[in-house]
Amino acid sequence: AIAATATATARGAMAAAGGKQTPSDFLKQVIGRPVIVKLNSGVDYRGVLACLDGFMNIALEQTEEYVNGVKTNSYGDSFIRGNNVLYISRTD
Repeated sequence: AIAATATATARGAMAAAGGKQTPSDFLKQVIGRPVIVKLNSGVDYRGVLACLDGFMNIALEQTEEYVNGVKTNSYGDSFIRGNNVLYISRTD
């Protein structure tokens, strides 16, 4: 499901850019940029993508937590385990 979501997100970015883009290309482009990370639980984390690995483990900076669209917490740096990630979306 994660790979399919990353592929769908990358295809959307590809269509907007008018060229071919892989999920890996998309992820490389969003490092250092603001993103939304949606978890399987429905919680959103918004922040600057610091890094990620092959397991989709994610490090965010300037992180804000949103539950049902309402900001509930702010964190400096955060780490999200990859098996909890539903998708990553660029926000800019």
